[in-house]
Amino acid sequence: MLEGLAQAEAAVADCLDASAWALAEDDLVTALDAAHRLEQRLAAVKLSLVREVDGRGTATAQGASSTAVWLRDRLRLGVGAARRLVELAAMLDAAPAAVRDALADGVVDVEQVRVIAGTVETVRTAARADAADKAVGVLVDWAAQFDATLLRRLGTRILDHVAPEVADAAAEAALRADESRAARDRHVTISEQSDGRLRLTGILDAEAAAVLRTAIDPLSALTGPDDTRTAGQRRHDALADVCRLALRGGELPDHGGDPTQLVVTTSYDGLTRELGAGALDTGLQLTPETVRRLACDAAILPTVLGGAGQPLDVGRQRRLITGPLRRALVLRDRGCAFPGCDRPPRWCDAHHIKHWADGGDTSLTNAVLLCGHHHRHVHRSDWAVRLGGDGHPEFIPPAWLDPDQLPRRNQYHRRT
Repeated sequence: MLEGLAQAEAAVADCLDASAWALAEDDLVTALDAAHRLEQRLAAVKLSLVREVDGRGTATAQGASSTAVWLRDRLRLGVGAARRLVELAAMLDAAPAAVRDALADGVVDVEQVRVIAGTVETVRTAARADAADKAVGVLVDWAAQFDATLLRRLGTRILDHVAPEVADAAAEAALRADESRAARDRHVTISEQSDGRLRLTGILDAEAAAVLRTAIDPLSALTGPDDTRTAGQRRHDALADVCRLALRGGELPDHGGDPTQLVVTTSYDGLTRELGAGALDTGLQLTPETVRRLACDAAILPTVLGGAGQPLDVGRQRRLITGPLRRALVLRDRGCAFPGCDRPPRWCDAHHIKHWADGGDTSLTNAVLLCGHHHRHVHRSDWAVRLGGDGHPEFIPPAWLDPDQLPRRNQYHRRT
């Protein structure tokens, strides 16, 4: 074996010295296929050597705590990769001869072997031994057409091909096991950061995952050519929009005896002059700009304090633009009015064109519908909003974007 490996290494070295650019296109593709096939055959040799090292106890004899740890040091692998190598070597050793032969012939790769071996073991448990042998042939044939991921997916229905009499019962049992595992493993962890932000981690079961995707996928799309948010930022904003919609709907259960609500506290002078900071009822501090934006949202409970700290307006739990006035606003704007946005009315806040803290009134002529993303954008950017001569909103872009500052309108809702 040592002589053969030495010859193979010399042959590979000769290939490295050759120039791939000189090959004709057909020869280039043929060489790639040959290199891939050789890689799989070498993997079969390597796994057989790892299995022998593990079986002899070579690693522990040389002072290592395990074969994986020894491989990590010897081959400079990550410990996870070394452990998987040992596991795969053992799996291949116990696999049917046809699986080992397929790898040795370069017909399948290492990841496909992992899938085939695991699937065959499942068939052997659910059906008889001859069905497992038949499954090997079917899976090896599939491996010539499909990668490991698709092969694993196809393998879930392998019993339909090799043991149809037990396929339905086995599929139902597997489904119940999957549901049980998903119910056991489901969790969401919320870790509060020192600056008030939250880190979310967790695993959703299939039903909750489908609900979440259905809710946030439409909201995660780009809102227009000016939307520079990353995909992760768009998903973050979509999740926040879903939560705002839940708050706005008024159907959440009571919390501590009161309806679920977001409370923002600030001083009246600070709000009107945009000085000082506000605070949520969680203790998180907010900039004046953020407080003014939240004051537009009907889903919050404003608590404005006078100079001595006495409440001037506490518990005014109502939509600032509500009832018939909101319906008229929806009929006029039909959704987010920002140019190019397709968000429907139910995802929108009613924004005061002239802020109420600056003396703006609550009327149709001082309001515009904006989705969560564009509501934040308008509050923190140089875009200006006004009503045109026909009573419909138009947006004046900042000079850096359009030196002529020509008014823009949302034509999407008019077309649809």
